[in-house]
Amino acid sequence: MLNPQRSVSELPKMSAASQVERAVLEEEFNWLLKDEVHAVLKQLQDVLKEASRRFCMPNPGLESPLKPENFILGSSTMDQVKGVLTLQGEALTQADINLKVAKSSQVLHFQFREDKQWKLQQIQDARNHVNQALQLLSSRDESYRFKTGAEVNKLMDAVMLQLTRARNRLTTPASMTLPELATSGLMKMFSPPMPGDVMINFYINLSKLCLTVYQLHVLPPNTTKNFRPAGSAVLHNPGAMFELNSNRFEVSHVHKVESVVPWLNDTLVFFTISLQLCQQLKDKRPASFRPQRGEAEFQ
Repeated sequence: MLNPQRSVSELPKMSAASQVERAVLEEEFNWLLKDEVHAVLKQLQDVLKEASRRFCMPNPGLESPLKPENFILGSSTMDQVKGVLTLQGEALTQADINLKVAKSSQVLHFQFREDKQWKLQQIQDARNHVNQALQLLSSRDESYRFKTGAEVNKLMDAVMLQLTRARNRLTTPASMTLPELATSGLMKMFSPPMPGDVMINFYINLSKLCLTVYQLHVLPPNTTKNFRPAGSAVLHNPGAMFELNSNRFEVSHVHKVESVVPWLNDTLVFFTISLQLCQQLKDKRPASFRPQRGEAEFQ
């Protein structure tokens, strides 16, 4: 049986020891808020600045920090479509495409008009999200004093949201309907103009630059084929149908070619590293320190 007198006599000593331990842990926690947080924020900024640099858009009359890169798009299993695309940051500045027509084996050749370049919306959106993350980080420079762990968590959550959105834009191409593709401004980029029975689309999928070419045929007005307009998709299959300007079309052939863009792969790695740094900072807390209600805590 416990000695009540002994337990009572030891209470002041236990209380004093707890207070000392708590003071040490609070000092460690304050150091974490003051120094460690800013060290991690600096790491984050360095990584994201490197990612942002790769998205730079060429400005007319000014030299871009990024040099144009040529990517050859083709397939080892088919030669119906071959392309050479020039990518500079978020812009396709040149495109040269050869298409072998299925029925006649005739080769059609298209290239961007000299006054045109095509912005890849996925890269542009990813860049904007990275820049928003950098703005959030720069709003808390080294002179800023974080007061609570919850304040740090709130900042990390906001940064992680932007980084997740940036990554998702590169990993999840936008779905489009066939009429949207047919009326896209991309169809007006080429010389000679694309014929009415050919459509193309460019998009990013992870670290790959993709080109899809659709060959179409017009469905006769009195066709007995059951007409079912296709919905939105990243890649439409042969047999997909749509209506445009009172004409009905069916996709007869689909050709997809792609090429790996190394700096896009690097960028996805930067996003992963940055998200890990954010999560690690959220997880940090002094050992055994559990602030009481109303006090700071990393959660």
